Amino acid sequence: MPRLFTALEIPAHVAGTLSMLRGGLPGARWIDPEFYHVTLRFIGDVDHAMARDAAAALDEVDRFGFDLTLDGVDQFGNNKPRAIFAAVKANNSLIELQAEHERLMKRIGLPPEGRNFRPHVTLARLRDAAPRQVADYLSLRGYFRSPSFEVSRFVLYSSRDSVGGGPYRVEAAYPLM
Repeated sequence: MPRLFTALEIPAHVAGTLSMLRGGLPGARWIDPEFYHVTLRFIGDVDHAMARDAAAALDEVDRFGFDLTLDGVDQFGNNKPRAIFAAVKANNSLIELQAEHERLMKRIGLPPEGRNFRPHVTLARLRDAAPRQVADYLSLRGYFRSPSFEVSRFVLYSSRDSVGGGPYRVEAAYPLM
């Protein structure tokens, strides 16, 4: 069974800038820059028939490309930090693209996504990181802002069952107009 999700790739020049944020936080397992992405819709572990249906449904997306900017570094988990991420600056085109992915996946019979969409790029997964150390890390790096970059396609990724962070493989790419 493949584990699938749709995402936006992060261009190499932006990934290189993000990679400069690595380090300085005990308990962090840093994601390799080649695996940075913005998840649009987690599809999950599906059989091959459902994987084909998902890939075919995504062919229906007919949207224009757009620009994206990463704006700020934060953490998920509040008092029990579990991840460090770069936030995506608010963007209506991105929100509409993600909502279309959600509609398409529900149409082929997948359950609705359980979490609200909060676009981000995961930089590190945390294990036993002290909240104070995370706060110190964020006080130094939280004001990160990337240059804007063009989003000209989205991809369908597969991943192996793991603790997250890759490796990911592009199963299909879908150009935007």
